[in-house]
Amino acid sequence: MAKARTQAQVKTPPKIKTLSKAPTGIAGLDELTRGGLPRGRPTLVSGRAGCGKSVLGLEFLVRGAAQFGEPGVIVSFEETVEELARNVASFGFDLDDLWGRSASCSTPSSRSSPA
Repeated sequence: MAKARTQAQVKTPPKIKTLSKAPTGIAGLDELTRGGLPRGRPTLVSGRAGCGKSVLGLEFLVRGAAQFGEPGVIVSFEETVEELARNVASFGFDLDDLWGRSASCSTPSSRSSPA
């Protein structure tokens, strides 16, 4: 016969310290990543041309700014500010409005595009 264990005999699993997460606001991604992307750490997104890297980055930044008041930066070597703004508009967001919310942001008109 098996004896019932007392409270002192039952080992409690150790608490696992998890990373602080920044929610993405992207449907399904926060659930998949258990809360978002690691807060305060860079996240590298890689893949072939056209697989959605820029769209993912833009949606993460725009939703972070619009829904959570988070600052952000995106670096693009191939897309112009205008192309990025069109991508953001496809999510229903106005990039000029988002830039207007922060006095510390530079707007597309105040930056020079590479020749």
